[in-house]
Amino acid sequence: MVALPAEAGVYALLMHLPRQTVFQAGALGPCRLQRGWYLYVGSARGPGGLRARVGRHLRRGHKRLHWHMDHLRPWVRIHAVWWTTLQTTQERDWVLAAARLPTAVAALPGFGASDSTCSTHLLAFTRRPQFEAFREQAGAARVTPVPQAWR
Repeated sequence: MVALPAEAGVYALLMHLPRQTVFQAGALGPCRLQRGWYLYVGSARGPGGLRARVGRHLRRGHKRLHWHMDHLRPWVRIHAVWWTTLQTTQERDWVLAAARLPTAVAALPGFGASDSTCSTHLLAFTRRPQFEAFREQAGAARVTPVPQAWR
C-alpha cells in the first residue's frame, strides 16, 4: 500500500489513460475520454483521511461505485499521488492551480465537482504534468509515487 497519513487533506491523482474510453459515471451518464494524462483533485475529510480515501481510489476490483472516480478507476493507471494535510488548502485552490499548468484543459464538466464551485475536478493534459510546476502553482504539496503493482 502507498504510505499516506490518516489525516484530512487534499490530493491529486496523476493518471494515464492508455486508450480512448467511454464509461458511465453515475448521473453524469456516458463519459468519453481521449488517451492521455489526467489529474483528478479531491479531498479526504472523513474517517481515515488521505490514507482511506486515496487507498480506495488505488484499489481495483469490486467496490460499491460511489464517487465519480470509482467509475473512471478501472480504465486508468495511477502514477502518483500529490497531497497535503494543510488545513488551509482547499480542493478548489488545487483545481485552479492544476488548470494553470501547461496544456491543461477541463476533461469532463461536473466530474468530481458535485459539491464544488469548479466546473470539474478532472483535468486533461497532452503531456505528463510535472509535480514541480504544480507545487509552484499550488504551494505546499508532497508527492508519493505509486508502485507499479498498484497501477
